[in-house]
Amino acid sequence: MAEINRLQNAGANMPPELGEDVFASKSGRTIGSGRFQKPPPVAIKIDEKEQGITIDHLHRLNPKNVSAWNMKRLMRIVRLGTLSTLDEQLHNDIDTQEDESMTQIRSEIEAKRAARKIFMNVAKAGSKYIYLNDLMRFLREDQAVKTMSLLEGTPGDEKVSKGALKAWVVNAFRERKALALTLNDTKTAVNKLHQMVNVLVGIIIVVICLLILNIATSKFLVFISSQIVVVAFIFGNTCKTIFEAIIFLFVMHPFDVGDRCEIDGVQMIVEEMNILTTVFLKWDNEKVYFPNSTLSTRAISNHYRSPDMWDSLDFFIHITTPAETLAVMKQRIINFIESKKDHYYPNDITVVSLTLVEINTIKLHIWWRHKINFQDMSERYIRKGAVIDEMVRIFKEHDVEYRLYPVDINIKSMPTPGTLSRVPPTW
Repeated sequence: MAEINRLQNAGANMPPELGEDVFASKSGRTIGSGRFQKPPPVAIKIDEKEQGITIDHLHRLNPKNVSAWNMKRLMRIVRLGTLSTLDEQLHNDIDTQEDESMTQIRSEIEAKRAARKIFMNVAKAGSKYIYLNDLMRFLREDQAVKTMSLLEGTPGDEKVSKGALKAWVVNAFRERKALALTLNDTKTAVNKLHQMVNVLVGIIIVVICLLILNIATSKFLVFISSQIVVVAFIFGNTCKTIFEAIIFLFVMHPFDVGDRCEIDGVQMIVEEMNILTTVFLKWDNEKVYFPNSTLSTRAISNHYRSPDMWDSLDFFIHITTPAETLAVMKQRIINFIESKKDHYYPNDITVVSLTLVEINTIKLHIWWRHKINFQDMSERYIRKGAVIDEMVRIFKEHDVEYRLYPVDINIKSMPTPGTLSRVPPTW
């Protein structure tokens, strides 16, 4: 920028592409500012009047000790902002708001389009992967290494494919959308709770004022007490339900909006959270309403908050299968899972023989551990389907088939040949 200023002072005419907005300072990169500054590949913006948080300041924040002021600003950015990208080519003749509307990410389709543009801008021409050196053109070395660890690439090769980048951006959009919905529902619930507390405090203040002004006599207090007993008898169960729901929502808080949960053996996704009820979506988008007081007494499995999860598969083979063939098949299955290092943990694989079924069948069980939890159930089934396809191919190569146990048949009588229209030639 100083060099350009010297050229301008010397009377040189500079093109509009080299304006001041292009040379924003390194510490001036912000999220939440909504201004054209040199951003990271993905930035978060809200209204221009809202003061943003610089990227360096965000990195310095301690996640375990965030001040109330910074937390409020971050929550406002997430609730009211939009996930967006900013192109490096900035033109002064285009309005800022129009540029932002063109680059904002509002759906998964736009997230995939943004990932494709990022890949084309970062990767070298004709390359199918983004390497560490490509990222270091835009980030410091420590930031580039951290970015490579976040993206789902091929371990050990330090490269990221277009599909992995696209999946990561879509997942970031989903998580941010779920977080925004959670904050909105929480704010709504807190506002309703605030109104309830205001009514209760107002009643207490009125009673105290009556006592101070000597307006409330003993007869009046007896009358009020009798009415309170009647109200408690009528609405006592409702107050208990509200209290249990508040404890469940604000103290227990076992899930957030967008989490995949399993209740009574049924997997559902949290759609909306209120003080009294929680709305879930089943696999066919059927909405299910659960009272929070009822959920507080049930076991809830949260897949989103779970660590990397294990998967299992049972299969049966005939008892006459040679031990050598069985050992080879086990090893080939293990080798296939170990080859998918970007999907599974290579050291967490177990294939064991469990039990003998119906004298002629051996039941085998295989466990392996994914590098994801089961929040994205479709990805789990895709990976599990690949393992099943490989197992089927291995079984066919080793001529392993399902055979029934021989059954003895005793024939006591035979019909006369004349009564049959078709008789086997051996009869």
